[in-house]
Amino acid sequence: MTRSMTAEITGLYRYPIKGLTPEPLPRVPLRVGQTLPADRRYAIENGPSGFDPAAPAWMPKTQFLMLMRNERLAALDSRFEDATNLLTIRKDGKVVASGDLETAAGRAAIEAYFTENFQPELRGPPKVLSGRDHSFSDVARKVVSIINLGSVRAIETMLGGVAVHPLRFRANLYVQGWPAWSELDLVGQTLAIGAARLKVVKRIVRCAATNVDPNTAKRDLEIPPTLSRGLGHMDCGIYAEVIADGDIGIGDQVAVEQPKLV
Repeated sequence: MTRSMTAEITGLYRYPIKGLTPEPLPRVPLRVGQTLPADRRYAIENGPSGFDPAAPAWMPKTQFLMLMRNERLAALDSRFEDATNLLTIRKDGKVVASGDLETAAGRAAIEAYFTENFQPELRGPPKVLSGRDHSFSDVARKVVSIINLGSVRAIETMLGGVAVHPLRFRANLYVQGWPAWSELDLVGQTLAIGAARLKVVKRIVRCAATNVDPNTAKRDLEIPPTLSRGLGHMDCGIYAEVIADGDIGIGDQVAVEQPKLV
């Protein structure tokens, strides 16, 4: 990729509760060292993990309900309201659970739904976890995840022309305009989006969560093995850390920042 090549943000999403519904956003503020607002703010513990809300520390995603193992989560339609901390979960168009995640009663209402409906997959009582500004990310740092839609199209070709829904990758930013796989070479580079700056810190190794269709909740593809056979790795997408504040939105240009001459 040439440094002058730019991409455009075509999708912007947050995931307030790890493993549940992506929420589309038109525009968001990025702040140094932070995720998108409320991204992965909560998780549903699958059996005792030892997580301490007063001293939150990173834990592997296997401690929580998540799509890699619990594809039925994709059949739920959840919405989180920032002003009230209210999570509402629908299934087949009907409200099945609702509660304020910052109150014991609200969390108990959500936990009761998962206790009743996810019993075969539970290793213990499900518990809604929050660490205030902690992010239940798959990596032990606060990051913004970016998917190059050119790479998603390349995966479709590798699968013989099968359509691949981009939300299988559960990214924060979806961009178009970069050649397929060129984003993997951006580790260490700085991305400019308006006033915001993001330092690319890591390639994203894909797991079995990408095999789950976000519309049908069916495990119907084999994306990580396909990547491994075709490319010799299972990477698709990049993680970046916010290093300069700025607001970003749909339609904004993403440029690889030129290093300053000294």
